[in-house]
Parts: sequence; C-alpha cells; structure tokens
Amino acid sequence: MKRHAIFRHEFVESFPTTLEVGVVYISMQYATITHQCACGCGNEVVTPLSPTDWQLYFDGISISLSPSIGNWNFACRSHYFIRQNRVQWARQWTQTEVDAGRKRDLLAKEQYFGEDRNAKAGPEAKRPGRWRRFLERFL
Repeated sequence: MKRHAIFRHEFVESFPTTLEVGVVYISMQYATITHQCACGCGNEVVTPLSPTDWQLYFDGISISLSPSIGNWNFACRSHYFIRQNRVQWARQWTQTEVDAGRKRDLLAKEQYFGEDRNAKAGPEAKRPGRWRRFLERFL
C-alpha cells in the first residue's frame, strides 16, 4: 500500500465507475465527494457535504475538507485531513473516541434537522425525522 501525499481534484456531475488513485471527485449536484482512501488500501471514501457533515473549501486552485476523514469502518482505520490538496495525517482514534464522535454527529444532525420537534407535536408527528429515515433506508 502506498500512501498518498497529494490529491488533485475534479469537479464532476456524477462519479466515475472506477476511481482514479490520487483524485478527489467533487459532485456539487449531489453535494458529495469521493476518493480512494489516502492510505492506499483502495477503499472508496464518500464524504457528504452538509452543515452537519463535511464542508468543502475551494480557493480557485486547491480544495480543503473539514473536518478530518476518519475511516473507522475500514481495516486501515486511517485518519487524515485534506488541506490544499495535501494529505495531513492524524492520529488514530480509540473506539471510545469513535463512539463519542458518532454520538456527537448524530446529535448535531438531530438538532439541525429538527428531530426534537416531534416530541412536542401530535401522534402523527411521532414518526422518525428526515435524517433518521434517510439513515434507515441506506444502512
């Protein structure tokens, strides 16, 4: 496995079937970014763009993503930032840190997408919120 130090970016409408090594594909239409893991394991990394997920910064020359990318479900468990098309490696998290981060992310989504409003509404509003329905459909 060869680690990547630098990515180049491509803005695309939809993603290619086969991802080129060292390329970050950005679909503004689908508010999603994908690339092969920077560790070289070959896994496809998908990062959704939203106020509660990742943010993309484009300076006209390079891209940066925030927050970091933690591939906790991959065997490699790689953790890195992409800043100005360069990979900056970060330390691996413990499972306790991963679990806390996932809980924090879910809470941020529930707060942003208004999951709590269901508790105050009538019985017909007891159904899961948009984000939870999305997760249930795809996970």
